Amino acid sequence: MDFENIIEEPGKPYNIRHRCFFFARDVIFLVKDAMFDNVYNSLFNQLIKSASSIGANLVEGKAGSSKRDWKNFNTIALKSANETKYWLCLIRDTMDIDKERIEGLLKEADEISKIIASVIVKAGQVGKE
Repeated sequence: MDFENIIEEPGKPYNIRHRCFFFARDVIFLVKDAMFDNVYNSLFNQLIKSASSIGANLVEGKAGSSKRDWKNFNTIALKSANETKYWLCLIRDTMDIDKERIEGLLKEADEISKIIASVIVKAGQVGKE
């Protein structure tokens, strides 16, 4: 997947992998812009790791060799999305930071996790009808 040539248009990208890329990018920009004490280093490191892991696992799952492989990577992506929400909430509630920006990222993380969960559930229903 060529992320360098993604053109960001108004609204959210349709492709979930692209949407996760933009989300991870926005989290990185949040951390880059934040002024924080050393005590918050590990929180921000964890946030970047979990946020960037979402899309990375979806991309890896798409290249998987089996449906089981695909499902495992998508499940890890879902777990990373949920973990990202945890770190965002912890940062929101312990720092003097732009709460509106954090809330926007939380909303996006929640939407991404719902999409991934829905895809996993629907994929598990295929062939059971």
